[in-house]
Formats: sequence, structure tokens, C-alpha cells
Amino acid sequence: MLFNSLHFLVFFVVVTALYFTIPHKYRWFLLLASSCYFYMVFVPIYILILGFTIVVDYFAGIFLETTRGNKKKWFLIASLIANIGVLAVFKYYNFLNDNLTRLLHTFNYQNSIPFLSILLPIGLSFHTFQAMSYTIEVYRGNQKAERKFGIYALYVMFYPQLVAGPIERPQNLIHQFYEEHYFDYKRVTDGIKLMAWGLFKKVVIADRLAVVVDSVYNNPYDYTGASLISATILFSFQIFCDFSGYSDMAIGAAQVMGFKLMKNFDQPYHSGSIHEFWGRWHISLSSWFRDYLYKSIGGNRVTIPRWYLNLFIVFILSGLWHGANWTFIIWGALNGFYLVFALVTKDIRRKLSNAIGLDKHPILDNTLQILTTFGLITFSWIFFRAKSVSIAFYIIKHSITGLYQNIFDHLPVVLHAGISRFDFILAVTAVIMMEFIHLIQRKYGVRDWINSKPAYLRWSIYYIAILMIIFFGYFQNRQFIYFQF
Repeated sequence: MLFNSLHFLVFFVVVTALYFTIPHKYRWFLLLASSCYFYMVFVPIYILILGFTIVVDYFAGIFLETTRGNKKKWFLIASLIANIGVLAVFKYYNFLNDNLTRLLHTFNYQNSIPFLSILLPIGLSFHTFQAMSYTIEVYRGNQKAERKFGIYALYVMFYPQLVAGPIERPQNLIHQFYEEHYFDYKRVTDGIKLMAWGLFKKVVIADRLAVVVDSVYNNPYDYTGASLISATILFSFQIFCDFSGYSDMAIGAAQVMGFKLMKNFDQPYHSGSIHEFWGRWHISLSSWFRDYLYKSIGGNRVTIPRWYLNLFIVFILSGLWHGANWTFIIWGALNGFYLVFALVTKDIRRKLSNAIGLDKHPILDNTLQILTTFGLITFSWIFFRAKSVSIAFYIIKHSITGLYQNIFDHLPVVLHAGISRFDFILAVTAVIMMEFIHLIQRKYGVRDWINSKPAYLRWSIYYIAILMIIFFGYFQNRQFIYFQF
């Protein structure tokens, strides 16, 4: 079920109304049943996959808590194998098989292993990682094994963040299912405001920009120069508004019912370094890799060469997590390179900044750092968005051709890539407005600021926001980008 659909609006209103109507002791069952329905709207049969991993991890958690010695480690390994195995079959089997076929072909051998005609279950990587965090935390002694099967199933399947996160830790979420949440007007309205903000980013900005980005990236050989550059920059904002929009709606929907989910985005394009960017982008995934992989292989508590290798390993696996394609692996490796290069050249860059006097102009220095970081991240998005490695390199090569012409000679090409001039200007204006709000959020909480204003001004803002979504929203029931992961 898509958040940006009438179906979800009805679903959300009904479930929320029932949640506050029925006794507390039955609410977990309402949420679990609703979450099952929410997921089964996509492909009903795939609920069995979730059921399998839920049963395995539920009993694994109990065994991990009651077992001592080496057996405890083996129960964790068995749980991880079950989860990663399901992910490998549905997400990576055909990718690995295709690469094996190509490798054998170079030696004039044929691959007899069949390919599988299966669809990737929606959000598989997200709820798999959430389930794995549970067994790992129980193994480490940071979380007690959940004895109530329905509550553990709800932890994995909680509908707001089921298919695209945030990826929650059991310490943050499970205990909330036992707490009684009362209807609180301010909390409910704040949650609805956050949902509306997320919907605005999705339908007014992301889906409108997607028309241009899809037209250019699906037919890259028809474009060159500024058109490719423009589409790449637009994709940077599309993916941010798409994914952060989903996170806002998920966090807001949970907040309405009294649940607190972790913040998943924190103005990442205002980052002054790659390291800072990855502390602000997809925070739940970045922290997952940090806590469960990076630290487990030594983190920075090793020799410097090994430290750099650890960073590369984490980012390459992060790229592979996003998709079974070499483009994602290169995207991850490129971001790993950015981070290692920044560490290696840290002292050199500081000395250079001091030599040219940038240290005496902090605003200019900070602006240049933000623009440089945005440029590097935007360049890496080419591999994330391109369908193949060859297309990605074509886009890179031809982005620098034709730039001797005036950029406005290319702009009409972009504007006519399935979108009108008005729609293009509207989307760009919405992006500028969003970034302006982000600047305000550095000093003030926007929702708290709105709440402090007189009623007539508050409701004027609400009506304007609703009208903008209704009249300027691009309602084509487009899936969220991260659903494919």
C-alpha cells in the first residue's frame, strides 16, 4: 500500500480511529492485523516469507537468551543464515548467477544453473535488517528475548516503517507496544503535520522531478551536456524528497498513535563533508552498518591501512544492500573512496585552506565545503540511478560535452522531457522553499513555531499547505524509490 494513495488515507483513518477506541490490551493485535493487510496489498503470498523469518528469529531470540557457551554463537549464526539466505535467494541469486555465466563464458563454458523467475519482496532488505538487529542485540545482552510471539511479529511488521524504514532497534520499539498511548491533540496534530510535509516532498517535488529524471535516464543517448547534468542534479533532490518524504510519513503516522521512531534524515545536503553527509542521510541504515559491521571488523581500532579497508568494506556492502547490480557496488565503493581520500588529505586540505585565507572567511569556507560535498554526492548518484555501468559512464562522458553552448540552449530539452515549463519551475520553486525551511529548522522547530502562532495564522498555513498538495501534487501512485530495496 502506498502512502501517497487514497487507499492508505482510508486505511490510516480507520486503523487510527480503532486504535484509540478499543481497549489497550487488544491494540497490539489490531496493529499486527493491520500491518499484515498493509503488506499483503502488494503481493499477498510474500507474507509467508516474513512469517518464516519471524518464526526463526522468535525462537532464536529465546535460545540466545537461555543458552550459554559456544552453542549461543551457533544459534546466532543460524538466525543470520536464515535471514541472509532469504535475502540472497530473492535479491542476489540471479545477479550472482548472471556474473557466473559471464565468467564461465570467457573460458568457453556454459552455466547450467537455472535462473529464477521471482519478484523481489517489497522492503525485504529493511525488515531483514530489523530482524537481524533483534537477534544480535539479544546475543549481546542488550535486549531481553521477547516471549510474546505477537509482539515480536509486530516489531518486525509495524506498518509505518515496514517496507522502507527507519530500521528500528528492539530497545527503542518493542517496549512501546506494551505502553498505553492516549489521544493527545498536540501529538496527533504534530504527527499529521509531519505526514503532510512528507507527502508534500513526495508528490509536489519528487514525483514531478521524476518525470524529467526518468525521461533522461531511461533514454540517455538522446541527451548530452547540460541536459544530463540537470537531470542528475534533479535526481539528487528527487531521491532525497522521495525517501525522506516516506520517512516523514512513517514517523508521523507512528507519532499519531503515540509511537516514537528514530529520525532518519537530518538535512543531509547541508553537510560540509562526506563523513557528515553519511551521519545525516539514511541514519538508521548508516548506524546499522556502523554498529553491526564496521565495529565488528575492527572499526578504527586497527592499523591505518586496515581502517581504510574496513571503511571500503562497509560502503561496498552498503552499495550491494541497495541493489544487485554493479552500479550499486561502484556507488558504494565511490563513497568509500571519498571518505578515505578525505582522511588521507585532511592535513593537506587544512594547510591549503589556511594558505589561501579561507580560514578567515568561515561563511565562504563552509559554503564551499557544502557545495563540494553536494557535487561529489550528486556525481555518485549517477551510478545509483543508471541502469548499467556502461550507461553511467556514457552519462559521465557526455555530461561534459556540449557545454560550450549556453546552458539555456539545453534547458528547453530538459523542460520538454515529459514535463511543462510551469511544472519544472514549480518543482524547482518547491525545492528552494524546502531548503529555506531546512535553514529555518537549524534554529527553530517549524512545527513548534507554527504552534506558537495565533489560530488564524496557523490555519492559514494549514490551508495553503493542503491546497498546494491538492493542486500541485503529482498523483500518479508512483512507488517510493526505496521500495525496490
